[in-house]
Amino acid sequence: MANMPCLRIALRKTLGIWVMLGSVTAKLPQMFKLLGAKSSEGLSLPSALVELYAAAGTVAVQIGRNFPLDAWGDSLFILVQMVAITFLILHYRGHTVRGLAFLLLCCCLLFGLFSCTLPRLVLTAVQVSIAPTVVVSRLLQVWTCFQIGHTGQLSALSIFLQFAGSQAQLISSSLDMGELMKILPYAIICCCDGFLAAQMLCYWSYGPGVKKKVE
Repeated sequence: MANMPCLRIALRKTLGIWVMLGSVTAKLPQMFKLLGAKSSEGLSLPSALVELYAAAGTVAVQIGRNFPLDAWGDSLFILVQMVAITFLILHYRGHTVRGLAFLLLCCCLLFGLFSCTLPRLVLTAVQVSIAPTVVVSRLLQVWTCFQIGHTGQLSALSIFLQFAGSQAQLISSSLDMGELMKILPYAIICCCDGFLAAQMLCYWSYGPGVKKKVE
């Protein structure tokens, strides 16, 4: 049992790498699938916008608390991916001008994040809102898939990577925190990601142009 502390440290480091790789790479397959299909059918625009807020909020909090670049660089990469995905959704729905205006707005917001520091009270409020926002984003996408009866151009690889990352985050937070109320948000996010992954499996045979039979 003398090796238990070493095992816990090794497990935490492994989980940390798992979380980072899962979160950083999860959106890339979705971007490539959108570009390849030239369609954003099945993707929820409200879900993307809400998740974009969560990504921007994470970056804002980390910058506002003066974290070093290596602590929030991956969050910035996720934010850039979400901006690109949101633009592609707008573009492939025939709203390219709105998409370009959206990109301009995002550039202005990013400049604001780097050039000024938000008040501590605002940072705390944003930090508290991130987990519920992620949950809302997942549920909006689940509802969209349920309404149309398929997952459209939603990337299965992105969904499964996202689910794997949320599992790693849940295990890691359980090891670090141990308190139920602190790990509960991660557990809820993991359940939502699991539900979305299960939905992907259930609708595997269905896609754009294939109508689901109604019993």
